Amino acid sequence: MAVPTTSTARGTSKPLARSRKRSKSASMIDPQQRRALIAEAAYLRAERRGFAPGHEEEDWLAAEVEIDTALTAGAHKAVQ
Repeated sequence: MAVPTTSTARGTSKPLARSRKRSKSASMIDPQQRRALIAEAAYLRAERRGFAPGHEEEDWLAAEVEIDTALTAGAHKAVQ
């Protein structure tokens, strides 16, 4: 699979950055801490549905939204 690239001013090409919909506050914590929070939230989601297989990616993506939302809400409360 080819990696999309973009041209630079010098005529060379570099890989395009992948779009990530992470909040600013979510990127303010250590990436390993964020990943651990997401992993725990995904595990709890799987546990609530009895660990039925086939929903791993759905659990992970929902957990990302949940954690990033919580981090954003926490950052807004800390600023106020």
